[in-house]
Amino acid sequence: MAEITGNCLCGEVTFKLANDFQQFHLCHCSQCQKATGSAHASNLFTAPDNIEWLSGQAHIVRYDLPGRTISNAFCTKCGSPVPYVSQSGQALVVPAGSLNQTPDMTPRSHIFWPERAAWYDQAQEAERFDAFPE
Repeated sequence: MAEITGNCLCGEVTFKLANDFQQFHLCHCSQCQKATGSAHASNLFTAPDNIEWLSGQAHIVRYDLPGRTISNAFCTKCGSPVPYVSQSGQALVVPAGSLNQTPDMTPRSHIFWPERAAWYDQAQEAERFDAFPE
């Protein structure tokens, strides 16, 4: 199995794992919108022990939403999300944007679709640019 690497935005937290994912979801729930600051979270799921931390574990903070099974882990220096083991302990949740290579799996579903941002559908029709528009 090929390895895939990842890191946070500032590069303090680095890791590698096998490119062996069982699920890939785009989660549109309101909590994932808040956790990412975006329309949805893009998370891959793999075995809980499928990670080797290379650097920066001391910079990781985890937040578990009280009363829910929703968690978030992030770098304390730059705030970007990093992998974490689910509260059930059954999966490693890997933010797709934290990976340096393209995973072998593509998104399989949009979950919590009814909670999607009110502007999400219209955003799919927005004009596209290679960089900031002039």
